Amino acid sequence: VFGLSSVAQVVLGRGDFGQYLSINLGFGIGVTLGIHAAGGISGAHLNAAITLTHCILGNLPWRKLPAYLIGQFLGSFMAAATVFGIYYDALYDYTDGNFTVTGPTATASIFSTYPAPYVSLAGAFFSEFTATVMLILGILIIHDEKNNGALKGTQALVMGILVLGIGLGMGMNTGYAINPSRDLPPRIFTAIAGWGMEVFTAGNHWWWVPITAPTLGSLVGTLIHKLFIDFHNQPVLERGNEKGHPVLESS
Repeated sequence: VFGLSSVAQVVLGRGDFGQYLSINLGFGIGVTLGIHAAGGISGAHLNAAITLTHCILGNLPWRKLPAYLIGQFLGSFMAAATVFGIYYDALYDYTDGNFTVTGPTATASIFSTYPAPYVSLAGAFFSEFTATVMLILGILIIHDEKNNGALKGTQALVMGILVLGIGLGMGMNTGYAINPSRDLPPRIFTAIAGWGMEVFTAGNHWWWVPITAPTLGSLVGTLIHKLFIDFHNQPVLERGNEKGHPVLESS
């Protein structure tokens, strides 16, 4: 809701109610609050690609995957419906009732991502893949208690800053979906709500990229963390001893 509504204000307000930075902030705030809301219940699984990665690694039972995905997709779908309701009058005024995916009054990008006209499909795929690699690396680093993880209680805020940083640096080409759960359900909603099936054909049938590229990026990012960081982490006691700190032993 925070992310999509921030996009709606920028597009429908014609730049008078926010700029690109406000979109980045909106999604960062939304992620922070989502983690606070669900962190103690499910570990805050907000991203289908990351949830699938945890199942592959054995950190999450496969039997829980359907429930997590359904929760993510329903939440994202309802967020799109909520923002559509909030800004329906503004949408109608901006488009004269003609909801389009492309063109001077295109509004489908309020809800889902679309590649910039100058970006090839391969380039767009690589952008989403790389941004998701950075996302999962950041997540693993923030929660890495064997290394230099974020202070307890600050993880949600730092995660929001991580998403903000990805948007600031890697959002121009594709809108940084980096999450199948964030992109596909609102796309389905727009197909139902008046934009039609063009939401699946626009951008050289772009719709499948925000599903596959983040999934692959999450897996590769996890592998990079495992090879270059996690395998080199030392046990806490050993690391403290190397730095000259006493190692406490209990009988």
